[in-house]
Amino acid sequence: MTDTDTDTDTDTAGPVGTAALADLTDRAAALDAGDPLAAVRDRFVLDDATVYLDGNSLGALSTGVLPRLADVVAREWGELRIRSWEESGWWTAPERIGDRIAPLVGAAPGQVVVGDSTSVNVFKALVAAVRMAPPGRTEILVDAATFPTDGYIASAAARLTGHTVRPVPAAEIGAAAGDLTAAALVNHVDYRTGRLYDMAGTTAALHAAGALAVWDLCHSAGALPVALDADGVDLAVGCTYKYLNGGPGSPAYLYVRRELQPRFDSPLPGWNSHADPFGMAPGYEPAQGAPRGRVGTPEILSLLALDAALDVWDGVTTAGVRAKSLALTDFFLDCTAALLPAGKAGSVTPAAHAERGSQVSLRCAGAGEVMRELIARGVVGDFRQPDLLRFGFTPLYTRYADALRAARVLADVIEGTA
Repeated sequence: MTDTDTDTDTDTAGPVGTAALADLTDRAAALDAGDPLAAVRDRFVLDDATVYLDGNSLGALSTGVLPRLADVVAREWGELRIRSWEESGWWTAPERIGDRIAPLVGAAPGQVVVGDSTSVNVFKALVAAVRMAPPGRTEILVDAATFPTDGYIASAAARLTGHTVRPVPAAEIGAAAGDLTAAALVNHVDYRTGRLYDMAGTTAALHAAGALAVWDLCHSAGALPVALDADGVDLAVGCTYKYLNGGPGSPAYLYVRRELQPRFDSPLPGWNSHADPFGMAPGYEPAQGAPRGRVGTPEILSLLALDAALDVWDGVTTAGVRAKSLALTDFFLDCTAALLPAGKAGSVTPAAHAERGSQVSLRCAGAGEVMRELIARGVVGDFRQPDLLRFGFTPLYTRYADALRAARVLADVIEGTA
């Protein structure tokens, strides 16, 4: 598999003999032996009985989270109690942890704040973008294949601001922007197919049309390099429970480009984003900088679990993660092409490296039942209706041997259901 391959939705080649399987096994062993990130796997709570390929939905638990939370609960909350807002740094945690995420999304400090859910942050970002757009703009562009919540939120933002929503394929959003476009909400990676979209080009095209760019990073941050500052992105949101391994329901984050922060007008002005939150003034005066993105009291337990989870990134670069991600997904595609029965499954994930995130999605009849059987046999992925098997590859802890085992079990399952 090379980064010049561009075919998608192609049928796999069919089963092979012992020699080909032995070659794949040797390749997996050699790749694992030479993996610069191999030791990072030890930073996670994992076992060899399960191949976990659902990190694009919920990342694995890191070993540092439990002792950190035990200390937070027993000492910071149990002993210090309210003193921990200052003495344990609870009050500044949203910006402090935001600055830890910032390098993973290509942002300088002071532009990322952590808190609330992805949905809430999408709403804040999109309404604020529309309010900052030039006058006379009446439409919001949204990725036509977006995750449903993004579409729901875009419709709600449009109703609130008197705009209309126009769905456009993500790859065409830049070209579709015009004089009526206030802002566009775009997914960096498609959650169904794993397709990676051109952030720099789309953002530049939106700016050329006078519109603002809001990006959803849920399926890219932590899996590949993101360059928010360099690409001129206006606002961005992302979750932390996928490739950032923050835990179920861990708080999301909001990026507001520094130049736009004085104009960021949140539709959810809460006491935590007030310039003087303890002044308890009846009128709202927004804080300066990233804290404008705050709303209510921070989710301290989940925030500090995320803080501990981010320790796994010590000494790890997003470039190194990207290199392994591409190598892993290349190898998995090679394995499925060699091992799966011909005509029974086909990849809908782009083969071209420039267009691929960190997952492989296969179109397969009876995908729901196939995935249930895979999970029963110790290979955990997920499926999306009606016929997509999704396999998320988290480079921090996924091994090449895991990719091979997943393909072998998948071949057995498909042959058994044929």
